[in-house]
Amino acid sequence: MKYTYQYRIYPETTQKLTLNKWLRVCRYWYNRMLGERFEWWERNRCPVNACPLICHLPQLQDKPSYYNQKKQLPELKKTLVEVKHSSEYLDFSQVYSTVLQDVCRRVEITFYRFVAGDSKGARSGKPRFKNQSRYRSLTFPNADDSWLKFSSSNSKWLYISIPKIGLIKVRTHRPIPDGGQIKQISLTKKTDGWWINLSLEDKSIPELKTDNIQPTWENSIGLDAVLDKNIYLATSEGNKLPSVKPLRTNQEQLTKVSQRKNKRKHGSKARRKLAKRESKIHQKIARSRKDFQYKTAHKLTRTGKKVFFHEKLNLAGL
Repeated sequence: MKYTYQYRIYPETTQKLTLNKWLRVCRYWYNRMLGERFEWWERNRCPVNACPLICHLPQLQDKPSYYNQKKQLPELKKTLVEVKHSSEYLDFSQVYSTVLQDVCRRVEITFYRFVAGDSKGARSGKPRFKNQSRYRSLTFPNADDSWLKFSSSNSKWLYISIPKIGLIKVRTHRPIPDGGQIKQISLTKKTDGWWINLSLEDKSIPELKTDNIQPTWENSIGLDAVLDKNIYLATSEGNKLPSVKPLRTNQEQLTKVSQRKNKRKHGSKARRKLAKRESKIHQKIARSRKDFQYKTAHKLTRTGKKVFFHEKLNLAGL
């Protein structure tokens, strides 16, 4: 069985600067590879014998793949890479190699879902180029248990050894279960700091399989959304669950900060400070909503019902 645990980490100032540089390099590498794929797709998506009047002429060009783009990394690590639009120089040799290879894997999966679709044939939207706020994670797919360094003095803290970064303090608000082996580590930059996702695998725990349950009057319950100020959900048994409405609760504060931010000059220090305050409010709203949804789902499952029927309504159109 595979599962993921998330913890808060506290890197030092120099480690934060290094991680931010890594994000900058990975973001540039992601956009560059995605641009290569868009260029190939625009020029080679139309066949020669059935092309429209206005289109790019097909060229004999190999399709960019995960392995073809990954082969560019050794050459990029030899010298500094110049970013044309900002005249910035990036050093690919400072970034851990498997992190850059994982970026290639991200582009491969994203572009394939856009062109071919998923297992059911459903295609996703056109991938977008990432800016600073849309690319915030670093993945280490080759992590193992040797990266963890437990603290003998305090069980609430441990250390994670990241290659080319060093030891980073991890706040373990809940213990890591015994028997789980680390398969992958992801570092994510959020508004309130850095977080780590530990992907674990325990082969002794079998995979969960859903039972084939036949719905009856005894094991079923109906759910209906209530368009009321204080009620979120109503059940067929007559119970009404209250609504938290975190957005409406924080709407006044969010509007005030957003208006002040929009009046500031782009790129100024005051605008960046207000943008950070705004993102913290959005994060608070998202976490409140997520916590409420989990608690509501837990409350419904504790009723003993196994089948839940909900009314299919277009709430946005009401």
